[in-house]
Amino acid sequence: MTPPARPPVAPADPHLVMSLPAAGTLLVKGLVSDRRERRGAVRTPDGRPLRRALDPRVHDPVFVVGAPRSGTTFLGDCLGALPGVSYHFEPRLTKALVRHVHRGDWSRRRAAAAFRASYSSLVLAAGDGGRRFVDKTPENAFITGFLADAFPTARFVHIIRDGRDVTVSHAEKPWLRASSTGSGVRGRGGAAWGASPRFWVEPEGVDRFPAVSDLERSAWAWRRFTTAALEGLEALPGSRWTEVRYEELVTRPAPAVERLAALLELDDRSRRVLADGLSRGRASSVGRWRERLGPEEEALVVAECGPLLPRLGYVR
Repeated sequence: MTPPARPPVAPADPHLVMSLPAAGTLLVKGLVSDRRERRGAVRTPDGRPLRRALDPRVHDPVFVVGAPRSGTTFLGDCLGALPGVSYHFEPRLTKALVRHVHRGDWSRRRAAAAFRASYSSLVLAAGDGGRRFVDKTPENAFITGFLADAFPTARFVHIIRDGRDVTVSHAEKPWLRASSTGSGVRGRGGAAWGASPRFWVEPEGVDRFPAVSDLERSAWAWRRFTTAALEGLEALPGSRWTEVRYEELVTRPAPAVERLAALLELDDRSRRVLADGLSRGRASSVGRWRERLGPEEEALVVAECGPLLPRLGYVR
């Protein structure tokens, strides 16, 4: 029997080593895209004087982490609507720098300076000086310890979703598809789309990653992102983070509102805004895997997710 053809592997990634010019380019692109993406955002007037609007400090940051397609964007948008918040969706430069921090290519001191400079630039460009900084970047799940040290007042919110639903949703996107390999398309942080291994693939899995199905790669991503976030956050004091389940957010958000309000020390007005935002979640998105996965596909996904699914209570 002729073995199945392996998908083409993309050429060496020029973004694997971040040069200063490349970092500068990503920063500029990030500022432009951040401003464009925020045009439709609802802004709450707060009567701040100009000198406060030009405050470059990163105030009490909040990092929303979780596997891609687990509800990070929905939750980030809800937190971004809170009064006095400066919300930023996957800043390009810091998203690209995560792999360097994770692999130890950069010293923690150098990386911390780069993160602070990037975030300060975003705040100033948006005219959000003095507002609370909120960042939604799934890859930050791999560097929670670094971020906790670099930003001592930071808080973390980890959103978890059933790995089977995440896999179905992720596989619908082109990011890890074999058919995207060699397309030349790159994500916000510079990573090439396709089946080539990402920085988060275990060394022993590098050869296997391009050879498995798109579904298995998507399940692999859920397992790695979720495991990294759990391990990183469990090493931090409980006062600095909380965990929410996507299924809870879109079906009965009240308990999650209380946990988030306690962690972020929200006032009554902010609680109401958060509750209103979370009430718009789509409960119909829970359990989509039952319609999209056949028995064999479900078995592949469950096997790739490993013991994490039963550990989190999604399978018995």
